[in-house]
Amino acid sequence: MTGSLRRFARDNGLGLVFLTLFVLALVGQAIAGHADFDNQLAAEGLQQISLGEYVTSSDFAVDVMENWQSEYLQFFLYVFLTVWLVQRGSPESKHPDGIGVESDEKQRVGRHARPDSPRWAAAGGLRLKVYASSLGYVMGAVFVLSWLAQSITGVAAYNEEQLRQLQAPDSWGEYLVSADFWNRTLQNWQSEFLAIASMAILSIYLRQRGSPESKPVGAAHATTGVEG
Repeated sequence: MTGSLRRFARDNGLGLVFLTLFVLALVGQAIAGHADFDNQLAAEGLQQISLGEYVTSSDFAVDVMENWQSEYLQFFLYVFLTVWLVQRGSPESKHPDGIGVESDEKQRVGRHARPDSPRWAAAGGLRLKVYASSLGYVMGAVFVLSWLAQSITGVAAYNEEQLRQLQAPDSWGEYLVSADFWNRTLQNWQSEFLAIASMAILSIYLRQRGSPESKPVGAAHATTGVEG
């Protein structure tokens, strides 16, 4: 590995590792899901399908989308709520004195922008307004799109199962208020909300030396918004 590649791997190690884990987990989900789906078909006396047919099916897509939408809902809510809400003693929270969007000087925007600041940080008007909340907007947009994809693929998968059981299919609107849709949705939401609450509260009292998600090991429990 050349020096430039080593530097790239070092500087982007966190993203590269998690993207690799994502791909491996997605492949594993496809293989395990295909085996489980074929077992269901066999139990119903129906013809089994190939892996390629499974990964392009609504059954696989809805399982993927229902997890994506819940993850991005978590990020969307966390990005916006931490502007106004704090958790005293947590490194996941900013200091109670910093509640709100903070001053232009502290945020380095407008006339307070530095030479290395993003160009839109130095701009005014709509460009600055959009850029100042761009992370939350993108997280929210991905959540909405993945939620919509979940509902579309979900009704297709649900109706496929209905037809196998010789029952009438539902419309998209009917599926949106069905128990199947909200069971799929809420079982993911509750786990995401619990994970956020656990991280915010446990990081008050517990430490992980060297991690930016933790306070320094010797920091007081009441210390807020300080990362190790």
